Amino acid sequence: MNALIIKHIEIEGPGLVEHCLQHEKIPYRILNLHSHVGLPKLDEFTHIVILGGPMNVYEEDRCPFLREEDLFIKEAIQRGKFVLGICLGAQLIAKALGASVTKSPTKEIGWYNVSLTRIGIIDPLFSQLPKTFSVFQWHEDTFDIPPNAILIATSSLVPYQAFRYGDNAYALQFHIEVTQEMIREWMETYGDEFEELHPSLLSKIKIIADTELQIEPYQKRGMEFLRNFFKTPLKGGMR
Repeated sequence: MNALIIKHIEIEGPGLVEHCLQHEKIPYRILNLHSHVGLPKLDEFTHIVILGGPMNVYEEDRCPFLREEDLFIKEAIQRGKFVLGICLGAQLIAKALGASVTKSPTKEIGWYNVSLTRIGIIDPLFSQLPKTFSVFQWHEDTFDIPPNAILIATSSLVPYQAFRYGDNAYALQFHIEVTQEMIREWMETYGDEFEELHPSLLSKIKIIADTELQIEPYQKRGMEFLRNFFKTPLKGGMR
């Protein structure tokens, strides 16, 4: 087993994903596409995690690496690699599978509840989670569900929160990888974006307070989800 983590910007790192890989002693490589590093050969990896970023999937002229990444994701899914997309990563998976990615009806920043669908409750990776649970969000776009994909999680504000494609690709709109330090850093670095949505200082204080309450159980759930993802064997071995 060998994992590839794809970053799109330095500040949005692997967080809990890297912690899980280290804990499970799974070899991995982190690749920062924003540093103009080319994508590796798929033969080297069994599992691929695609992280978030401030760019949009349709900004290929501004971020040319998105074109190469789109082809990489398509091939990875077709070859049966296990692929997990988080936020932008989820939107990139949706686009690679032929679904639309557009502005979300609600720009979500902070802690929000999502609920598992009927299929989500029995999904191999989600079945150990509560039917409704709180997640950390930071996004302005949303995806449609690709043809032949299965909706796993939903919410009243943004209905498409997670989907599974086949047995090997998962897309999560929310940030399962965040640590408390990452949330604080994002709120400082993306301050202008935050203020557009939450002009009141009280909103920032509330998110920090919510994080204090939520982060420990959230990371326990995240670790369980990620352990299950990385322990999923490829059918027929590495392809």
